[in-house]
Amino acid sequence: MKTFKLKLLNIMEEKDGEIMPHNIELLDGLIINREDENNRWTIEAYLNKSYLPFFEELWKQKQEILIQVKITKESNDTATFITTIIDINEIGAHINVLFLGNIVDKRKASIETLLTTLIDKGYQGKELLEKFKEIM
Repeated sequence: MKTFKLKLLNIMEEKDGEIMPHNIELLDGLIINREDENNRWTIEAYLNKSYLPFFEELWKQKQEILIQVKITKESNDTATFITTIIDINEIGAHINVLFLGNIVDKRKASIETLLTTLIDKGYQGKELLEKFKEIM
């Protein structure tokens, strides 16, 4: 297992047909790559207790939650995860929310989209490989 500092947490919410980030103000947090056979991660967010009703409602829905996080440094790109809430704990005037989920590989999705576009344009074989290398 590898543990990293959680620097940013956004809950992605649908509003008017668009997916918008709902920024959650972190007091502290960790993200753990469990390195298990399912490639799961545990995300722990330590928050002000005022977030309790919001997260309890999400937990009751028992649905997958799309989140974005920044790991280690604020300057890093965000990573996207598909998660579920596995626990919420009250700690004095604070709470911790535990998520379990899988990272969404944006690079893989963008490469698949590019290849599909090139194939749709008629590229194939060596020509496809050359055009792909040129763009990448």
